[in-house]
Amino acid sequence: THEELCRFIARESDSVVVSVGYRLAPEHKYPAAYEDCLSATQHFLQHLQHYAVDPARVTVCGDSAGGNLAAAVSQTLAGRSDLPRLRAQILIYPGLQALDFNLPSYQQNRGVPLLFRERAAFYMLQYLNGNATKLEEVLEGSHIPVDIKLKYKKWVSPD
Repeated sequence: THEELCRFIARESDSVVVSVGYRLAPEHKYPAAYEDCLSATQHFLQHLQHYAVDPARVTVCGDSAGGNLAAAVSQTLAGRSDLPRLRAQILIYPGLQALDFNLPSYQQNRGVPLLFRERAAFYMLQYLNGNATKLEEVLEGSHIPVDIKLKYKKWVSPD
């Protein structure tokens, strides 16, 4: 589904693009997709010479759930000294937080096709555990204990 976009990015950035196929939810629960992407990225970084890729030019990229995965892989590899450092991460409308589906971005885009607030929450639940029975609680924000909300308020709040 992303071959044309991958070719465009490769051509315009004069880069090598490796598109990772990963196991999908709800059949494969978290952390299956993350483990697939991390494993593929580590393998690629360990064998750059085989692919004739300059270690200083490796970037990870993803859209939607793939943006979440690219961010998670980047964070995991950030402290690794045994692998080349990633040059950058490109995140295209990534799903990065599931603490609060009432933040301004969700409110402003609640009616945007494909990014409906309810769908975003539903897909996040599918990704995490394949069970959407708690959808209303997630949309209300009652799925997160108060102490956790306070702990992360600095990073996840309308302010």
